[in-house]
Amino acid sequence: MNTISIVIPAHNEADNIGTLVQEIVVTGLECEIVVVDDGSTDDTHKRLLALKNTVPSLKVVQHDRAYGQSAAVATGIRQASGAIIATMDGDGQNNPADVPKMVEAILNSDNPNLKMVAGYRKKRDDPPWRIISSKLANAYRRSFLRDETPDTGCGLKVFYRSAFLELPFFDHMHRFLPALIKMKGGDVISVEVHHRPRTAGVSKYGTLNRLWVGIVDIFGVCWLRMRAKNVKITRCD
Repeated sequence: MNTISIVIPAHNEADNIGTLVQEIVVTGLECEIVVVDDGSTDDTHKRLLALKNTVPSLKVVQHDRAYGQSAAVATGIRQASGAIIATMDGDGQNNPADVPKMVEAILNSDNPNLKMVAGYRKKRDDPPWRIISSKLANAYRRSFLRDETPDTGCGLKVFYRSAFLELPFFDHMHRFLPALIKMKGGDVISVEVHHRPRTAGVSKYGTLNRLWVGIVDIFGVCWLRMRAKNVKITRCD
């Protein structure tokens, strides 16, 4: 079994996915690479299949249609063989060079309850309007969920596969992973990571629809947290 699996959701990222996979290989990290083609209508799947000829650690999974990022992440994690999962976006804005230090942080932690290391894009290479809207959304989320995570929207996260599989699944859950992990009693820390501009393709999210969906989902996560019970077994004979 591979210890580490990198899971990448990709929808119409034909011009980005090949470079991203090659960058992961260059890091030298021994890992499985699982890319989930979420119903792309461009050449994403074709280019991924071509990459398998030179990247034996690459596993390609294809959805029959686009189900969204959360569904693609969940599919990739279920198909992954690693006990440690690293997720990153398929647009190339996350830097694979940050993954090894995040893996080291979770594996070498003296906190046995640490379940996730979340990326923090302190210096973002995005248009000003996107940076401002993201900061407002993060502040709003923290005020309600108290997840103590400055940048939950960063796709770069490292966590235990077993911890993810215990979480309730719902659309857009990928934006709330730190809060959901904490809801289950796990600890989360954030580390600063690099952020790069998108060089090809277009963003799949608009500011207004992201904000509205995020507000609705926050109330849903608040409800889940209030109803959650973490049962601890003290004895089993």
